[in-house]
Amino acid sequence: MRTFFLFLSRQKQLRKWMETSRWARRLSARFVAGDNLPDALATCQRINAEGITVTLDHLGENVTSREEAAASREAYAEALTEIANLKIAGNVSLKLSQFGIDLSLPECTANVEALVRQAAALGTFVRIDMESSDYTDRTLDLVVSLHERFGTTGTVIQAYLYRSRKDVEMLCARGIRVRLCKGAYLESPAVAFPNKADVDRNYVELMNLLLENGVYPAIATHDEKIIEQTKRFVESRQIPRESFEFQMLYGIRRDIQKRLVKEGYRLRLYVPYGQAWYPYFMRRLAERPANVFFLARNLLRS
Repeated sequence: MRTFFLFLSRQKQLRKWMETSRWARRLSARFVAGDNLPDALATCQRINAEGITVTLDHLGENVTSREEAAASREAYAEALTEIANLKIAGNVSLKLSQFGIDLSLPECTANVEALVRQAAALGTFVRIDMESSDYTDRTLDLVVSLHERFGTTGTVIQAYLYRSRKDVEMLCARGIRVRLCKGAYLESPAVAFPNKADVDRNYVELMNLLLENGVYPAIATHDEKIIEQTKRFVESRQIPRESFEFQMLYGIRRDIQKRLVKEGYRLRLYVPYGQAWYPYFMRRLAERPANVFFLARNLLRS
């Protein structure tokens, strides 16, 4: 028991140091566009000036009360309003665990529907992010339902899940926009490819499927090899560059970002903001060792 309390004490000390340390704040500033919406919007305007669009993500997951879920809804509603007022080329991305899906599916649905309805009125778009495989079916069910009624929402498919090809085919048939990523959560070999080579192979197969059959797919990757494969595929099939976009994380591989824009490809940056940057980092780093190496590698790059 004494060891357990010592562990908790050290965790609290680490969090306090991380949240007050100049080094930690500089690190977070590389990947998080500020603690508040005005800071994030200013960052988005700078990004737009470089010929890049954005998707804003208000940090915070796995809320523990309905009040927190409602606060998340209001934060996103304000973001959508300001994006429209400032004529920012961008939209928003959200997680259902932040909107209360673990507390009440009906209330979560109502929270997300309010936002999607607002986006439809403003002529913009809401991306519903994918979380761990425990959420996949619930996420897809909600996306399909909202898309049928409003048409202003899409989702994310993770290439490391065995089921993803079937999900991509279903979403393409329904005309629902997909962001394709590799996947960042710790998953069992029973549901996900454990080897990177298999994930990469499946990613490319799903990418090709989306580029040929999807509705404005988003190819979300920092992998230079896959980016080059994407370019070769669209050229070989004469797929217009305006029919898809690349997506990358804010602060990651800025050298590739500049090159893609210079070459005439569409690019959107995923821009997180908010005070919950510490749990955002620690959760991502704790979930998969590969995330630690990914962060360390990209800190050394432009």
